[in-house]
Amino acid sequence: MLSLVPTPIGNISDISLRAIEALREADILLCEDTRVTKKLIHILKERYNTSFKEDQRFISLHSHNEKSFIEKLDISFFDKEVVYVSDAGMPGISDPGQALVKYAQENGIEYDVLPGASALLTAFVASGFVETRLLFWGFLPHKGSDRVASLNAALFSGFTTVLYESPHRLKKLLLEVAKEQPKRELFLAKEISKKYQTYFSGTALELLDEINDNFRGEWVVVISQSERQNYSAISENDILELDLPKKVQAKLICKITQENTKSCYERLLKL
Repeated sequence: MLSLVPTPIGNISDISLRAIEALREADILLCEDTRVTKKLIHILKERYNTSFKEDQRFISLHSHNEKSFIEKLDISFFDKEVVYVSDAGMPGISDPGQALVKYAQENGIEYDVLPGASALLTAFVASGFVETRLLFWGFLPHKGSDRVASLNAALFSGFTTVLYESPHRLKKLLLEVAKEQPKRELFLAKEISKKYQTYFSGTALELLDEINDNFRGEWVVVISQSERQNYSAISENDILELDLPKKVQAKLICKITQENTKSCYERLLKL
């Protein structure tokens, strides 16, 4: 049996009774960071006088080893009670977890996903934006043309769009939005459910002035809905319909897919 268990994104009191029960009954705990999970269990023991199995195994499973870990798995691994937890929030939302679910589906393994804390949904509801068609964009690329293209796609998606951003790049993001869409309404949620939780609303320049370089903490950015027709997205099929040499088509396709140019060119030759 596999269970994906969400953990608090800040306030430990947000953990559910079902989550505590699943953690208590787990034989194996797959953890994004074993140190964080052990600390959580220690707090639960002390604060809620909760007992856990003495022989629980803690195994590290994060974005860097997820693929290799699953490739080596045997179905019998799930004969025991296996729980996956990320450091905070819902597994599978900008954290590992989805590949485990896929493995369970493909191999007929019973699994369950417990509901729980999510910075994504908390910030979206807190934003007050009434357009409820939601698009989760995750983290933008750190720099370069990839970041520019990704941000433009997020800005002109036609949906209320939610981003995660690090405190080191939030100022950069606001300056980028101010340049592209100076009048766009944004909502920022800082340190959700923690002691210094703060909400900010306004245009990018207004937010830069209000935050005043105090960017420490964890941030969620909600971008108000745009009209989709303001952004023209070119697909691979659009490029293939152009009367261009295959090498040129391959280079253009790689700009939108991040595919290796050589492998893309070889793929086009086989079409």
